[in-house]
Amino acid sequence: MSIFDSFLSTPAMRTVFDGPAVIAAMLRFEAGLARAQAEVGLIPADAAGAIAACCNLDDVDPVQIGLDSGRAGSLAIPLVKALKDIVGQRHPEALPHVHLGATSQDVIDTAMVLVTRDALALLLADVDAAIAALLRHAGQHAATPMLARTLMQPASVTSFGLVCAGWAAPLVRSRERLQAAARAALQLQLGGAVGTLAQMKGQGAVVRARLAAALQLRDPGATWHTQRDSWTALACELGLLAGSLGKIALDISLLGQYEVAEVTEPAEVGRGGSSAMPHKRNPVASMVALAAAQRAPQQVAALLAAMPQQHQRALGPWQAELAEWPQLWLTVQGSAHALAGALPGLNVDAARMRANIDRLRAELPAQAADEWFDPALADGVAGLARAQAHDLQTRFDVIRNNTSSKDGSP
Repeated sequence: MSIFDSFLSTPAMRTVFDGPAVIAAMLRFEAGLARAQAEVGLIPADAAGAIAACCNLDDVDPVQIGLDSGRAGSLAIPLVKALKDIVGQRHPEALPHVHLGATSQDVIDTAMVLVTRDALALLLADVDAAIAALLRHAGQHAATPMLARTLMQPASVTSFGLVCAGWAAPLVRSRERLQAAARAALQLQLGGAVGTLAQMKGQGAVVRARLAAALQLRDPGATWHTQRDSWTALACELGLLAGSLGKIALDISLLGQYEVAEVTEPAEVGRGGSSAMPHKRNPVASMVALAAAQRAPQQVAALLAAMPQQHQRALGPWQAELAEWPQLWLTVQGSAHALAGALPGLNVDAARMRANIDRLRAELPAQAADEWFDPALADGVAGLARAQAHDLQTRFDVIRNNTSSKDGSP
């Protein structure tokens, strides 16, 4: 990650995908695999306990494993070697049972699923905060009239509450789709060398089910080494979310221009200043979200392009996917986090909104002005804003209440 990425993402999300977190998730897979195999009698229980005891992040060097992966061509190869070295030194009798019947992609894919589950929790917390803030504004400003603008020009009258409901609606839909996509994508990977689990002596399906339960992941019922549709579908939902967040950011940045001055981001010491012009207060949250909306489509496209994967194990596309996946999450969560921080404190200048309406009315013939801004129209817009906000709040509450599925995945 370059220095220019730092303010477009968050430390929390960077931690989710950094080396120690991924290596720790890989070790969780290895420990869980040994225990699951012991439960069905594939390996001795003592060996499973010994292997699990050696799956300790403090005993390995994530930096060295990362360096060694360049020569090995896989992060799993140096990790499994390091684990075998530790087990061989401490419990040599358990050494033949380390990583039994699994392959590199099993441990890496499952580790990526585990850290992605953590990433999703961070993202959804920010999306929920953004939705909640928008729905509060929708209720509070249902009757606050403002100019609607079409083709970048003043059009007719709407209300700021209705605008906020319109901003919230795609976020609520995106929240719902993300939840469904995650249920499909956050699944265990366990297929062995070519997806047959041949080394598990007919116990592969049972081991897979037990390991999935232990890691609180969905059991896919089969390997998905080169079947990346569910995984990539989750990425596509992230791209849609980035676009919806970017739409909100674009509107806020336009409404906050000095010449319009109807809605501005909250002020904060040291935020949004200029090195040359002390009077400026730049909309930093909108900037982050707009940058994400520019970057996410290319990141999603890279993941879509990586879907055609050769035979039972990919040469190149899977590796490209692994490198791109964290970047997309960093991008989209950076956007959601920025807006979740700004939306609750938006400065809404109702007087300025009304002044802009009145200034335009004054330029119209009297009959057209009266027809264009009839108080009854404003009342109708307020009712529409309240109804939409209520419907969205109801749907949002249902979605949040259904966040956890029976198998523990989102």
